[in-house]
Amino acid sequence: MENLNSQYDPKVTEEKIYAFWMENGFFDPDKLKPRLKRSFSIVLPPPNITGSLHIGHALNAVIQDILVRYHRMKGFNTVWLPGTDHGGISAESVVGKKLHKEGINKFELGREKFIAKVWEWREEYGNIILSQLKKIGASCDWSRTGFTMDQDYIAAIDKAFIHFHQKGWVYRAERVVNWCPRCKTSLSDLELEHAEESSSLWYIKYPLLGVENKYIVVATTRPETMLGDVAVAVSQKDVRYKEIVGKNLALPIANRVIPVIADSLVDTEFGTGAVKVTPAHDLTDAEIGRRHNLPVIKVIDGNARMAQDCIESYRGLKVGEARQKIVEELTLAGLVEKIEPYVHQVPKCYRCNSTIELIPSKQWFVSMADLSKMAIKAVSSKKVKFHPKRWEKIFFDWQRNTRDWCVSRQLWWGERLPVWFCQKDENNFVVSRTEPKKCPFCKECAMARSTDVFDTWFSSALWPFAAFGWPKAKKDLKKFFPTAVLSTARDIINLWVARMIFCSLELTGKVPFSDVIIHATVLTKDGKRMSKSLGTGIDPLLLIDRYGADGMRFGLAWQITESQDMHFGEDNMMAGKKFCNKLWNASRFTLMQLEGGAKKEYAINAAPRAATKDARLILKRLKKIEVSVSKNIESYRFGAAAKDLYEFFWHDFCDTYIEKAKVFIRDAKTPAQADNERIVLIYVLANSLKLLHPFIPFITEEIWRIIPVKSKLPLIVESWPKI
Repeated sequence: MENLNSQYDPKVTEEKIYAFWMENGFFDPDKLKPRLKRSFSIVLPPPNITGSLHIGHALNAVIQDILVRYHRMKGFNTVWLPGTDHGGISAESVVGKKLHKEGINKFELGREKFIAKVWEWREEYGNIILSQLKKIGASCDWSRTGFTMDQDYIAAIDKAFIHFHQKGWVYRAERVVNWCPRCKTSLSDLELEHAEESSSLWYIKYPLLGVENKYIVVATTRPETMLGDVAVAVSQKDVRYKEIVGKNLALPIANRVIPVIADSLVDTEFGTGAVKVTPAHDLTDAEIGRRHNLPVIKVIDGNARMAQDCIESYRGLKVGEARQKIVEELTLAGLVEKIEPYVHQVPKCYRCNSTIELIPSKQWFVSMADLSKMAIKAVSSKKVKFHPKRWEKIFFDWQRNTRDWCVSRQLWWGERLPVWFCQKDENNFVVSRTEPKKCPFCKECAMARSTDVFDTWFSSALWPFAAFGWPKAKKDLKKFFPTAVLSTARDIINLWVARMIFCSLELTGKVPFSDVIIHATVLTKDGKRMSKSLGTGIDPLLLIDRYGADGMRFGLAWQITESQDMHFGEDNMMAGKKFCNKLWNASRFTLMQLEGGAKKEYAINAAPRAATKDARLILKRLKKIEVSVSKNIESYRFGAAAKDLYEFFWHDFCDTYIEKAKVFIRDAKTPAQADNERIVLIYVLANSLKLLHPFIPFITEEIWRIIPVKSKLPLIVESWPKI
């Protein structure tokens, strides 16, 4: 009988076992014979091609792999579809920086050659995370790996956009958008990060026309935008200003006449209760401007400099320079009442960390009125359930107050919008996947395709069904869609999860998944956000090197609870490694107890008859743990399942039963009595390996290959214990 080495070496075993799984096609459902007609499918949230593995990826991979391995063993037709996202801004930024270091100017290179450079980069570095996930043991079907710039996927993006346009939900308009002056593109509210900054609150006097020495005092954090003011607004309920609503003011420096208006959007608690209205550079002001039919004066451009529409002496100044100059002018004129220190949240680009400017820009939008209702109904009717349930509130709050979705981006890397413009009048356009043979407007020009590309989140919103072949009638789409579960982080509930729900409902008539697991955010032990730039990030591959993939996996699974955050500590990884060593040594010990008995393969799919009290007790406890682990996995309580398995195997099996079985086998009166105890011993070990496999797949597969059981199947495709 083959035995286990005296010590377990994960570095040797893990590489060997993963190669064994891959070579035999165990991740590909087309190469297996499922025992059930039911399918179980998960799509991997597609990481950007610029990314590398972090501990959040590792946690999410462990969650998904536990579910996939469990359902595969249960006999489901199981697939875990992997893939990558083209990464829009991030990829363009990374390649742009690389070219800059090489002395190549992106704009001198030109669009087509730059895109070719991004493709080169993607071929070399674009699947880093996917290769790293293999180290964790992710049992994805790599033969189905997708990419959001694959031609079939691009066809799906175009079809979705054209469908929304035909429904009347797509429109082009000049609206105030979040603009990154460094990336030179629009961003949605959900793509912003906010940084707390110490600044000032300036109280500025706006003179009332026709009344000497009378002013309205307006508080602002951005004096530079006052050059674009078109009104001062107060609340209708604010009795302090009742008598001057409808009067006119002299706008300082710009010397324009602007009205005092009343509007319900004014926050009476901010500053003096009177606010400047600059529709070109504030979203609330833009709404007030639309209500009162006010003009829009753009005074900041896309480079974060003062625009051509502002007064001549300020044109071309940086925003900070203009602010300083305006405050100096106002102070000299005696129009600054006071300045207070003020701490506020400043919007930043989520990719380059530049301060966002709000500027008017002509963009493409998707109306959210009907789509948000679809998503809300799907969750409120329980067709889609969040785990933990409390995340539903975040989802509902956003969907009930969402603005129309700006889906166009001013980038080179990405899928260009299927929009064709008349070159004689850009207000005339055709939405079509193919170039029109003849311009239907001027009848002469060759129509020019839009240079805008899609928001990355628009393309990834189609992932659960486009990755399986939509809109073509592929067998995968019929077999594996809708998917079963999505596991993701809380910060993209509305960036991605909500959008997948309403896109799927509108385009396929089905929800994309029935369950959404929102896993904890991993923080450092002292509660800090993990970040490579801050030096607080932890590379999962380093943990694998120290503790083995199984040790790291078990340490992560152990910590999974319904809490919002997970405070990471390597103690759990060390405990996971020790548990693997315990499993290895217990298996070696069990094999030793078989020596002297009949040389045979042991049946492990039906519980044996127990001849002793201790044997009956361990079989009873095994049955109980089989039920609890199955229920905990199916209810996404992975930490509870890991803890139950630990307690059962370490204490019930190793500390108690093995010791007693050893004595009984040694002192048995007949060989038959000893063999009966050996049957129980190997049965409990074998079924423990089954239960542990989704959590620690490498070591369990290696032990399974050695123990003398009647199964002809590798553990990855063995049957789950019947409950």
